[in-house]
Amino acid sequence: MASIFSRIVSGEIPCYKVAETEKFLAFLDINPLAKGHTLVIPKREVDYLFDLPDGEIAELMVFAKKVALAIGTVVPCKKVGVAVIGLEVPHAHIHLVPINGIYDIDFKQPKLKFSPEEFLEITESIRAGF
Repeated sequence: MASIFSRIVSGEIPCYKVAETEKFLAFLDINPLAKGHTLVIPKREVDYLFDLPDGEIAELMVFAKKVALAIGTVVPCKKVGVAVIGLEVPHAHIHLVPINGIYDIDFKQPKLKFSPEEFLEITESIRAGF
């Protein structure tokens, strides 16, 4: 069975898409730690980030950098933190989380709740910054 992220890539499950290329997709985390918390994935399903070939992981990181810079222009924060956990979904992904302190990227924190309209507003603002 395809991962939830592969189902998002195929359009079977909707997402709040902030950026896309032929190979990669960035979309808002629906259980965010912070406003603008974004997931960056390769479109092809690979379970473990470090199983990606060197060239592809480099391209993914360059894409993630562009997304992070866009997030940083629209979400007030000191930096956009990066986390790779890799256990929650069997599809390689990078978390981009706006942070102001070291504990802002602690996944034990309660997740924020946004309305569909708020998610759309965040999506559009990041897209515009991209």
